[in-house]
Amino acid sequence: MSSLRAPSGSLLITSEAPLGLDQLEQAALPLDVRIDPSVRKEVVTCHEFVLSCISDGRPVYGTTTGFGPLVGFPGRDETTAQCDNALAHLTAGQGPDLDAGVVRATMLVRLRSLCRGHSGVSSAVVESLAAALRTAFAPAVPRLGSLGASGDLIPLAYIARALQGEGHAYADGERLPAAVALRRAGLRPVRLDGRDGLALVNGTSLTAAAGGLAAASLARSRDCAVALSALLADVLGCTPAFLAPELLEAFGHPDAVRAGADLRARLDGLSPSGVRALQEPYSIRCTPQLIGAAGSALDYADSVVRADLNGVSDNPLFFPAQDLVAHGGNFFGQPVAFASDLLTLAATQLGNLAERQLDLLLDPHRNGGLPPMLSPDPGRQHGLQGVQLAATAMVATMRRGATPASVQSLPTNLHNQDVIPFGTQAALNALDTARLLRLLHGSLAVALRQAVHVGGRRPTASACAGLLDRLADLIPPVDHDRPLDDEVRQAADLLDRVADGTSRAS
Repeated sequence: MSSLRAPSGSLLITSEAPLGLDQLEQAALPLDVRIDPSVRKEVVTCHEFVLSCISDGRPVYGTTTGFGPLVGFPGRDETTAQCDNALAHLTAGQGPDLDAGVVRATMLVRLRSLCRGHSGVSSAVVESLAAALRTAFAPAVPRLGSLGASGDLIPLAYIARALQGEGHAYADGERLPAAVALRRAGLRPVRLDGRDGLALVNGTSLTAAAGGLAAASLARSRDCAVALSALLADVLGCTPAFLAPELLEAFGHPDAVRAGADLRARLDGLSPSGVRALQEPYSIRCTPQLIGAAGSALDYADSVVRADLNGVSDNPLFFPAQDLVAHGGNFFGQPVAFASDLLTLAATQLGNLAERQLDLLLDPHRNGGLPPMLSPDPGRQHGLQGVQLAATAMVATMRRGATPASVQSLPTNLHNQDVIPFGTQAALNALDTARLLRLLHGSLAVALRQAVHVGGRRPTASACAGLLDRLADLIPPVDHDRPLDDEVRQAADLLDRVADGTSRAS
């Protein structure tokens, strides 16, 4: 990432405008984030209220007290030292660094939450986050550490420390000491005081960001599943009888009806070959039911994630107008934990579908007489054999990761955290699974392009023919064995663009 890149977009944070999934994705690159003056005023008012509570001797968790189960002990006398303690003891993460795009989306979610004016942070904190997002600065954050309970404490501590110039961060694609990365991005270290330290870490911002990125990716993948299923049916010359509106209406599930309508639209103009069996395999015949069910799950998860993106997951919360300091558990990431596990299940079943469709296309006993592995010269050339092996490995990985994280509760923290949602692990797993699904769809797309090259019929539906032409422009025919790893990724990128175009059109 380059600190000199032009902003990928702009975002004005107001009291009313919700944060959307598209903005999470835009945050991977410099994003021109601005804060509305009325929001700044609310942040200042809440911060002043917190300072008055401290000066009046009112108990405020984590500011006048110790953290977690040490709440019964007094905190440090100096609030700056208390902020340092909040971050220092949480700098204990392990594992590889998270992707910079995930970290920057997390920063955006945290900024949006703090700008709601209930967390008591100083203006310096929100301005520091906004300034960092306007550059390509990305803190180095280890993957392992958060439980999604009491907030994403450990990963957010790494973000906060990087903003202070401590630890490491990325600039221009290089992992550097954070102080160096800040200078390269033209940023100054932030000074934390009052409640700033705890407010930066005490929320489920990584959970919400990863869940949101997964939801955005899978929304596109749902549309890709429609496009590829239609192209497969057209290349094979299937009859669209399994998409009859009367049939799907009788099924009773609105999302299956919607999937059927989307498939019919892409197959408009289809001329069946007339040589297929009366009933197709489930990987064709049951696509509206499967894709429809996945769509229902994705829509539900999307609604949960969006609520989390625009909520306040801090503790305590401050309400100056009511003279209220409210201690509670908004940092408990159970909603997105459940939603993320559901995203993983839906993605895995869409992956199962894509893998079976790929297998159908490569099998000469079921693909309408095309050569095995879609090889132009079986034995001397191996066609898509390697692509299928990788696809099998990917779908197996997705299946192993489909065990729900949201119910793996383990008590910790001297039983202060005696029930744990593991929302962060659920959300990151959903994002991993979504990324694998993209590659499975890219694999199937390469195979469909090759199928027509080795004797499959050219699609008769205009939408299917258009997709095939775009794939053919991108992916040369496999006449001789060559590496196909990058071409699978290119096809996945193309499918994303196709899905984005479909979404805008609808």
